[in-house]
Amino acid sequence: MRVSMRQKTFVCLSLLFVVMVQPDAVADDYQLLRSSPEGYAAVEQGRPFHFPQDHLPHEEYRIEWWYLTANLKSEKGQQYGVHWTLFRQSMNANKNPGGWSSNQIWMAHAALSLPEGHEYEERFARGGIGQAGVIVEPTGGFSAWMDNWSLQGLSDDPFPGSLRFTVKDIDVSLNLGANTPWVLQGNNGFSQKSAKGQASYYYSQPHIDVVGSLSHQGTKVQLSGKAWLDREWSSQPLAPDQPGWDWLSLHFDDGYALMIYRLRQSSGGDWYSGTWITPAGKSESLKPEDIVFEPLESTKVKTGPDEFRNLPLRWQVRLPSKNRQWTVQALSENNWLNTTFPYWEGPVSVTDTVSGMPAGAGYLELTGY
Repeated sequence: MRVSMRQKTFVCLSLLFVVMVQPDAVADDYQLLRSSPEGYAAVEQGRPFHFPQDHLPHEEYRIEWWYLTANLKSEKGQQYGVHWTLFRQSMNANKNPGGWSSNQIWMAHAALSLPEGHEYEERFARGGIGQAGVIVEPTGGFSAWMDNWSLQGLSDDPFPGSLRFTVKDIDVSLNLGANTPWVLQGNNGFSQKSAKGQASYYYSQPHIDVVGSLSHQGTKVQLSGKAWLDREWSSQPLAPDQPGWDWLSLHFDDGYALMIYRLRQSSGGDWYSGTWITPAGKSESLKPEDIVFEPLESTKVKTGPDEFRNLPLRWQVRLPSKNRQWTVQALSENNWLNTTFPYWEGPVSVTDTVSGMPAGAGYLELTGY
């Protein structure tokens, strides 16, 4: 069978990621995120954010991502989930020489939660040759892309804009709009990850209105709903004793939004953080004592041909200071991504625990299991 140059490049980049992340080929998948940040820029409190500059890559930091999830419905009321993300990673702390000598690697994931199942793809690209990147065009348009996957903004901001990509033979075309301000997570964008000092710069757009379509084998499904975009960059986002995290973003039917996560710590005392956001985009950082984010039930999920993992797909979420509590449940267990960095990510339903009534929708991400 003839092997194309693109296939060779994909294989080489995949192997490079495995070597960089798993020196002994069986090591912890997320060791890269705990690696020493020596030589890279440090994440420090008090850094001001500037837009559109901060929508662009920060190559002096080891890793960053542009991450969008969406809960959508068809005209018939069927539920769909969209997950699209672009990752940039520096191979070393040296200044990027550019071109074919670039020390930047790009990875992208796209996943669709469909009424009939779950489909996803993973792609890689090297930096410096135009195959992937994030720029603001001279004319002012924002662009984040890999090959024919693209998040495009009509101005130097991603919104209003569009997201277009394919997963296998499924075409996705979404128009995106947002009118609320960017939410700076943590302490004005400084998102601390542990007591040892690990941190990231982190901001979000939680109130994205979506209208678009999904096309497959001549059939087009019209979709609409809500999306969430996260932007984050760091040189060491995990502490040595943190095997992974549980992250949740929720859109409530009353217009409020919530982001919470816990970084699981093998030494005990998990690290919690979160943000409560009004319909107008005003945000309130939540302290650990403000958050109850606990698994209620684990499910045996197939993660490989002969592999299963127990994953917490049903959660209790409570904000004591606001006298609000919900039950969060995955719509389907079949949302495992067996990618270079394997993880589970999928849409969830939200039920008010007291009334038992539906209260919203969101996305759950589970890593390190």
